[in-house]
This record gives sequence, structure tokens and C-alpha cells, in this order.
Amino acid sequence: MPWPSRKRDKAAVADKKEPDAKIAKTEEEAPDKEEEEKSTKAPAGSSKSGWKNWKKTKESDSGGEESKITYCHWLLKSEPESRLEKGVDVKFSIDDLKAQPNQTTFWDGVRNYQARNFLRAMKLGQQAFFYHSNCKEPGIVGIVKIVKEAYPDHTQFDQKNPHYDSSSRKENPKWSMVDVQFVRMTKRFIPLSEIKAHHLAHKADGGPLKNMMLFTRQRLSIQPLTQEEFDFVLSLEEEKPH
Repeated sequence: MPWPSRKRDKAAVADKKEPDAKIAKTEEEAPDKEEEEKSTKAPAGSSKSGWKNWKKTKESDSGGEESKITYCHWLLKSEPESRLEKGVDVKFSIDDLKAQPNQTTFWDGVRNYQARNFLRAMKLGQQAFFYHSNCKEPGIVGIVKIVKEAYPDHTQFDQKNPHYDSSSRKENPKWSMVDVQFVRMTKRFIPLSEIKAHHLAHKADGGPLKNMMLFTRQRLSIQPLTQEEFDFVLSLEEEKPH
């Protein structure tokens, strides 16, 4: 891969236009605990017009019953702008992914235990939002899918790599990665500011984004999404930007 360790987790930082995301240069240490994971079919992404119509449709489909919270989709943060980390440029945009052979690459450099566990929970074929982070205007730019489930991250053993971990052993690797493949660009850029506005509204009325990890655990560059969160955010690509 011509861009080593572009995807990172150890050095996740605050999105520049998100004042509430007071994130240090290193992620907070999280409990080494597996999150419950359930594989499900990817959504079609049909158009909805705002939270009220979305809620009405979902209640009609489910009989008004609340579904059990399970994580079946993901959000992957990556930096689209150049930034040196231990002499290595960690830039990796969605255009860089599209330029890879078969538009596929490994998602390496994760050095947070909770994020690593999320990686290990990913299932073949599951979809994730590709999120541009630590840039002028952060937000969702596309969709990728998991094409290889978790396996040892080779960068942990490479002393020249900024994510080298001297405490990890090949017989018992501490860190994992997955392979992802480009699926498509979103129909429009979905900015963090727009997602946050819905999150705040949903906190008040019980909408699907009320507990979205993008705002409750901002430091994590690997984040799970429920089916409802994924569906609602995907529906925003059909809306005119505010």
C-alpha cells in the first residue's frame, strides 16, 4: 500500500468545526470489552423527508415497537489532509481508497482497545460510512464494505511505522485490522454540523441519533452504528443541504 498507516486510531483528534468534541491527540483508553455484534442485510437507503416522516415510516414497518439495539454498521474516520506523524504522512481520503487496486485496502493503525474490539466484531459484507475527519469541514463522503474480517495488523511489528508497538508479540498480536472496499460516494457530502443538528433534536424527541457514538464517544475513529442510525443518516443524502 503506497500510503502507510493512513487510517489511524491512536491519534484521533477533534474535528475542527465541532466545538463540543474536545479531543486530545491520543484517544482515551477504553475498556477492553467486546461489543455485541449482529450481521444484517445492508439497507436500500430510500429517501425520507426529515425525522417525522422517517419516524412514521419506521413505526408503520415495525408496528411501533422499538427494536433491540444492535450494531450492524460502522463509521470509519480518516484524514483527507496531509499530517505528519513520526515523519509519515497519515493522509488517506476516500479518493486515495478509490485509487487502490480493486479499490480495496487494509484499515491499519488502530491503537485503542475499544476501537480494536469493534474491528474484531465486523462481519464480512457489512457496510460503513467513510468519514473525513480533522479537516476544514468533517463529514461523511462515501460508503465502504468489509471484505476481510479481522486479522493481525502488520504495522504493530514494523519499527519504521508510526504505529509500531514494541509490547506486541507475533504469537499473540495485540492489534487487528480489516480490509475494506469502496462501494460508492454518498449522493452528497453529509457534514458533521448537519448530523449534529439531528442528534440534538433526537435527544429531545427520542429519535434514532440520540445516542450516536459520533457525539458520545468522539475520540473513537472506529464507531458502530445501529440499523436505525445508519438508515437515518443515509436518508440525509436525499435531502437538500441546509
